[in-house]
Amino acid sequence: MTDKVKNYLHLHVIVFIWGFTAVLGKLISLDALPLVWYRMSIAVGLILLFIAFKRISLKVAPKDLVWMGIAGIVIALHWVTFFSAIKVSNVSVALATLSTGAFFTALLEPFWYGRKIIAYEILFGIIVMGGLYIIFNVETQYAKGIMYGLISALLSAIFSLINGKLAKTNKPSVISFYELGLGVLFLTVYLGFNNRFTASFFEVSANDWLFLAILASICTAYAFIASVKVMKFLTPYTVMLTINLEPIYGIILAFILLGDSEKMNPLFYLGALLILSTVIANGLLKNTHLLKKRSRS
Repeated sequence: MTDKVKNYLHLHVIVFIWGFTAVLGKLISLDALPLVWYRMSIAVGLILLFIAFKRISLKVAPKDLVWMGIAGIVIALHWVTFFSAIKVSNVSVALATLSTGAFFTALLEPFWYGRKIIAYEILFGIIVMGGLYIIFNVETQYAKGIMYGLISALLSAIFSLINGKLAKTNKPSVISFYELGLGVLFLTVYLGFNNRFTASFFEVSANDWLFLAILASICTAYAFIASVKVMKFLTPYTVMLTINLEPIYGIILAFILLGDSEKMNPLFYLGALLILSTVIANGLLKNTHLLKKRSRS
């Protein structure tokens, strides 16, 4: 087996792990806010151990540290809204709406990087809205979950744009440490001001501790660092196409592990398919455009 094949299979394992994150969110009995606080706190500790073991310097430019703080708050709110979507609806709804994040990124990129809006992005936007319209109409009881999912998707797009610039000058593990650390600090201040640190906040069942440990270690700290390593050996096209399988993996896992609570109206899957197909098509066109640009230069 070649190194390329090994890394490709490894990437699928990572994407599968990310898909399992949503299932864990449903299995953990904690509310979204304490769930995210515990997840980020444990992950920060694990990443700090990794940094200490590798003897990586934590020195960053002051300007970058400010942006890491902003990104940390954004990712904290992204996870809170994502798990809120799961709590008030189900995994399938949360993942289907979260998959619009890649499209939100495409819409925000022109303003973030100062480029023109591409015509097909507008067309894809109409198709995505059509998919969401179908989901809203057939799953009206999950309207609140869909709204949380869309907010989470928008926040994930903002986060990816900020990280796109930070990753050019900083190590992934250092970025992750500061973002998660400052993010959990933000949540800690919020919880403190609202007197949420009660005795019940720290009453966590054995099952929840187990699921939180898996969520923070394998699904957060490990998956992040491993994904960066894999990206060094695979093309952006391969990575993009594989990552777009995350909602599919997650929905299938949820259906197998959670049963009847994940059974949806057939039209829901049509709407989800429209969104996912648009996200993949957008990535394909962008990758083709990038390759043509490189060949000309």
